[in-house]
Amino acid sequence: MAVTYDKAYKVLAQQENISNSKAKELIDRGVVKVGEQKVLIARGEIRTDTKFNIKEIGKIKVIFEDKDILVVDKPAFLTADDVAKKYEGAILLNRLDKETSGVMMFAKNEDFQKKAIKEFQANKVYKEYVAIVEGKVIEEIEIDKPILTTKDRGMAKSKIDLKRGKPAKSTVYPVLVEGNKSKVKVVIESGRTHQIRVHLNSVGLPIIGDGIYGRTASNINRVLLHSKVTKIFDYVFESPEPKEFRVYDFNS
Repeated sequence: MAVTYDKAYKVLAQQENISNSKAKELIDRGVVKVGEQKVLIARGEIRTDTKFNIKEIGKIKVIFEDKDILVVDKPAFLTADDVAKKYEGAILLNRLDKETSGVMMFAKNEDFQKKAIKEFQANKVYKEYVAIVEGKVIEEIEIDKPILTTKDRGMAKSKIDLKRGKPAKSTVYPVLVEGNKSKVKVVIESGRTHQIRVHLNSVGLPIIGDGIYGRTASNINRVLLHSKVTKIFDYVFESPEPKEFRVYDFNS
């Protein structure tokens, strides 16, 4: 029998009995794999007998809500804008990358939004993340390196740039070392685009699962970065670590 090829999203649509647009959306989100390889290009040619694996996207959970603020636990593979669409009238206060999970905050009125923006600008908002990195972290590391972000075809890319970059500071604390991988706590001041991913890579500690700035792994299909704790005014919000951050998972 002759081998036939078609665009990946069309093969996926037929296999899963879903629309072409839904199949393309799943591939674009990064949740479709063939074996251990993530399918990256929806329009790429692929064998029509290819078998896909689709990772289920978690549900958005409300952590806290009052008259001023709405806080949710964002699952990986949803963009900040995807989440914002589900809460009409809420005003986004902090963004997380598509594959980063955890605490995301919305203001419910303009007065609170203005107060919150001042707190962010004054670096008074405490932002704590957890990450799994390649390399051994056994002591506290302070990374104070300016970051320049550029956009190409709507895609943001950041890098360390001592001349043109904006100030950015990340402090890394060891949590656990297993083999040549470490779980770390990262507390950031400011909040530049892709700051933690760029900073950790710049000191030889690439985040596992980060295909752009870090290190991919066959058994991991997302960036292992999670927004765990955020403190603003008298509020403290915490999101539990997803199962991917358990030590026996990332070292397998």
